[in-house]
Amino acid sequence: MEICKHNEFCGGCLYQGVPYEEQLNIKEQEVLRLLEKKEIHCGEILPIQPSPGQYGYRNKMEYTFGDMEKGGEMTLGMHRKKHFMSIVTVDECQLVHEDFNKILRATLDFCQEQGYAFYHKKSHKGLLRHLIIRRGVHTGELLVNLVTSTEPGFDEAGYVAVLRGLELEHELVGILRTFNDRLADAVYCEELKVLCGRDYYMEKIMGLDFKVSAFSFFQTNVEAVEQLYSYAIGLIDDFSGKTVFDLFCGTGTITQTMAKKARKAVGVEIVEEAVEAARENAALNGLDNCEFLAGDVFEVLETVTEKPDVIVVDPPRVGISPKALDKIIGYGVEQILYISCNPKTLAENLYYLQYYGYEVRTLKAFDNFAGTKHVECVVLMSRVEK
Repeated sequence: MEICKHNEFCGGCLYQGVPYEEQLNIKEQEVLRLLEKKEIHCGEILPIQPSPGQYGYRNKMEYTFGDMEKGGEMTLGMHRKKHFMSIVTVDECQLVHEDFNKILRATLDFCQEQGYAFYHKKSHKGLLRHLIIRRGVHTGELLVNLVTSTEPGFDEAGYVAVLRGLELEHELVGILRTFNDRLADAVYCEELKVLCGRDYYMEKIMGLDFKVSAFSFFQTNVEAVEQLYSYAIGLIDDFSGKTVFDLFCGTGTITQTMAKKARKAVGVEIVEEAVEAARENAALNGLDNCEFLAGDVFEVLETVTEKPDVIVVDPPRVGISPKALDKIIGYGVEQILYISCNPKTLAENLYYLQYYGYEVRTLKAFDNFAGTKHVECVVLMSRVEK
């Protein structure tokens, strides 16, 4: 694959031009370095798992309207590296399906022809803010969401006609407009309007159906996450008759996969919308042995009377707080499965767990985000008799 034409300015891909084997080696060595630094003793360390695809794997992109040079023509894309106020148009990005690039280009062309202004971060005037595109990898569905201020004058029907006139490989199931007048440069939904179709797309993971709404969190590389989940679940000795706690469960993808094997699966997640989505998806899949609780993991575990046999954790980048770790250790379960998106906080949490009587049986890194700096890890820990 040629080096991306946006590489000079876009900070999205760290490893442009680096052979893939070398990228994998760099990530693997970084994980090992962090473990060594914290003196984590591992039973076995397995080789890093490559991504099923190096290109076109992202199922969601959030683009920003702006300009590359102050007062220059309007752009739509990613923040320029080392220049946060500048936006680079990325209409040939290699990490997304070609349909994304077509929609981005058509949106920008339409908005330029209409003479719309982008929202200025300093003056807080202007119409256009963000463009979010999401796709169902296994269902071939696309959802487009244009984020604007409430400034009048946007031709909704004209925009819908432009998108519907594109020759796309996927099916465009919904075109949305989100209104956001907040000052912060972040996507926030004050009001959501469906311009055509529906406000969600469908996805399949591990044979289960998932309804993904406009703003709900969902795994970014579906094929890679299926690979990771299959491996992770296979590490648990036996689910039959067991109660599993899935902490930091997001929209409950892995919770539901485990519910098919276990007596009961309980998912805990702080984001209310994600919990609602998880409940809806569990009902969609006919799983009645799944329960989802909304709230901070430590606080929820303080109130739950049920005892788990197995604990699965999949925390955000900041890792698990000592308070929550204490609750987890207090259950004394035989096996803890840790799925990590940040090896640095993983090493810190493993150090704590190791001190309080758990050992790392097996660790394996996964490259779910080829070309970028991110690396995932799956760790199985067992309780040691003191």
